[in-house]
Amino acid sequence: MAKTDTKSETARSSRTPRRTISTAASHPPRRATSAKTETPYHHGALREALLLAAERVLERDGLAGLTLRAVAREAGVSHAAPTHHFGDLTGLLSELAAVGFRQFNAAMASACDSATTPLERALARPKAYVAYAQAHPGMYGIMFRTERLDYSRPSLHEAAEASFAGLANAIATMRQERISGDTLTLEQGAAIARAWSMVHGFTMLLLDGRLEDILQRLPAGTTAEQLLEAILKSTYAAKFPT
Repeated sequence: MAKTDTKSETARSSRTPRRTISTAASHPPRRATSAKTETPYHHGALREALLLAAERVLERDGLAGLTLRAVAREAGVSHAAPTHHFGDLTGLLSELAAVGFRQFNAAMASACDSATTPLERALARPKAYVAYAQAHPGMYGIMFRTERLDYSRPSLHEAAEASFAGLANAIATMRQERISGDTLTLEQGAAIARAWSMVHGFTMLLLDGRLEDILQRLPAGTTAEQLLEAILKSTYAAKFPT
């Protein structure tokens, strides 16, 4: 019996390695590893993914932290990917600013569409202007950093021109006249510059925290939005009586 048992054990031992080798061969670990590392971006979506990653880096780390390598790392792709799609950092910043202008323009158009009276429409655009900047300070900041951008890129040029056209049309409505985007009278240019300076200046003071001193002197609970509305109403109420 002892001899028989020994033979059985030997037979079982000799079969065990064959089972292990067979299992390993049918499920090679390399396939699972390659599936995990496969990039999720395909079918032309990498460019959009890089711009979304750039926006996240910009809002989180500021302009100083926005580099091609940081964007590639955020998107989970090779360091060469941003260079392939945008050329250099100026190209990336310019395309990102174009995205910002399109978002900016859409926010103001939507606010104007929701207004129901002439005065509400006059207030809607500047209020949406400031609200966008508060919600996206990084994007807003890069949109007006002309020295870092390449306005010869069609996407940025078109988006920025659309933004100016929206402002010019709003001023034309208030002045009850037609304004051409290519040729302005001095009075039209002054009206556009005055409106833009007021809202852009307010926005920059707000983002820089420079309005806190004024707000602290106002009745308790007064917000920056209420202060802005008071400024706008004092400017436009006479033109659009309720």
